[in-house]
Amino acid sequence: MSTAKAICCLAVFYWLLGITSATAEATGQQRAQAAGRAILGAAAPRLVLKTIDGDAIDLGSLYGKKAVYLKFWATWCVPCREQMPHFEHTYETAGPDMAVIAIDVGFNDSLEAIQAFRKKLGITMPIVFDDGSLGTAFHLRVTPTHIVIGRDGRIQYVGHLADKELDAALVAARTPTNGGPHAAAMAGNDTPPVGVGDLLPKRSLRTLDGQRFELHPGAAHHQLTVLVFLSPWCESYLATTRPEVSANCRSARVQFSALGSDPRLRWLGIASGLWANSEDLRKYRAEYKVSIPLTLDASGEVFRAFRVNDVPTVLIADAGGRIVRRIEGSATQDAAALRTAVDAL
Repeated sequence: MSTAKAICCLAVFYWLLGITSATAEATGQQRAQAAGRAILGAAAPRLVLKTIDGDAIDLGSLYGKKAVYLKFWATWCVPCREQMPHFEHTYETAGPDMAVIAIDVGFNDSLEAIQAFRKKLGITMPIVFDDGSLGTAFHLRVTPTHIVIGRDGRIQYVGHLADKELDAALVAARTPTNGGPHAAAMAGNDTPPVGVGDLLPKRSLRTLDGQRFELHPGAAHHQLTVLVFLSPWCESYLATTRPEVSANCRSARVQFSALGSDPRLRWLGIASGLWANSEDLRKYRAEYKVSIPLTLDASGEVFRAFRVNDVPTVLIADAGGRIVRRIEGSATQDAAALRTAVDAL
């Protein structure tokens, strides 16, 4: 097959998945590098990682001795699967001067799925299941994302593609520097999660239309507050790799669309910033005729505050702003789940 035909076939393959090859590669690389600009050259955080096998990896103790290669990925991510042979080869040939660690992003994934994936592909490198803190620390926006940390403890490369640029960064990161490790301490997220029984925080979020949405309703409101955590690509992209999750997202959307004009409720759809920007969210709103206010959680800070790792997740707070219900996962498949929960309050 000619090169031109091969490229054409690959493009069709991605199109069938809802993302064209050219768009996936260009957008992925651009998004990863744009998000990474703020941390390039910065001291990498000192973190102790725990693998899914129970082992501890102290990143801080590696700085000054080894380069570190972190790859953020997910079992449902098609490019991640395609890049896995490159990743495994890098681990197997890393040698004593580089640590290679796989970071599952923990978004709509599970320990069981990771273990099955590891067994199927014969993956041998250490794997960490992120709770969102690593993704936040390294400004994660797409999967896969490659983070290369030099021996001096500074972040040298952020990217999306497994290409010559990444390979060159991996080689360069091994080079010793005159300075010692410059890794910065990273404060842990000691803020307790906001969950059922807690009051919504007094915080303002800007919607897609530039309006302000106060999470805590205050005394002026007498409505229930419904927060819908979502992803604009869940229904389309995950239809292939996670059909059950795709169905959950569709069911939740149908339900909040049906109840969107209910005067008892005030709504906010909070979209994950993973593989999504404001334009993606606008397209989602237009395609599905979503009428509730939407906001983009680009940094993942809001998802993390409410400890949301899966979409769809729905939180319902009473008129006083206290969270009384959390609906997530397969529970959203019940076509009456939202209405039943609202009518019961």
